[in-house]
Amino acid sequence: MAGRLSPSFAPLEDKDLLAKIRNPETSSYGFNLLVRAYQQRVYWLVRKMVIDHDDANDLTQEVFIKVHKYIGTFREDAQLYTWIFRIATNECLTFLNKKRRRFFLPIEDVSNLLSRKIDTAPDLSGDEIQKKLQKAILKLPDKQRLVFNMKYFEEMSYEDMSEVTNTSVGALKASYHHAVKKIEEYLSH
Repeated sequence: MAGRLSPSFAPLEDKDLLAKIRNPETSSYGFNLLVRAYQQRVYWLVRKMVIDHDDANDLTQEVFIKVHKYIGTFREDAQLYTWIFRIATNECLTFLNKKRRRFFLPIEDVSNLLSRKIDTAPDLSGDEIQKKLQKAILKLPDKQRLVFNMKYFEEMSYEDMSEVTNTSVGALKASYHHAVKKIEEYLSH
């Protein structure tokens, strides 16, 4: 639902946004409204996965380029934000896989690299406990990290997460449970 995820301006409902986008006379305006409604949430979903601000900005732009390109294929059998989040999660996972392959890095090395960015990024504020939590989250496999971020930070329902990830609710609950256990274990050391 667009209203739940939008900034403080009065958002249009998804169907109204889509009508503006599909009308040739208002399509640019409609797409700008869509970006305003979802950009910040997409950015932070991506940022929690890739950590680096510049990478998150680039990926957020890529997400909206794909949204613009494929909005005509959106069938409205899902919520607009879950469709956009699916594009964002796919972009994140593709980016992280490319990063590993490009540098021939095992998953632990990528998480260590991203972990160091948490300590040095001036725009990632937070006390030591928050930074330790972020580092613990980085130790999770990518898909588990994604599930944890969507549930914990985005407060997404398992049903919406299921639409985004194309994974069963039961598997998502199990993944979240395992993620929480791993994070608790990391934080207790």
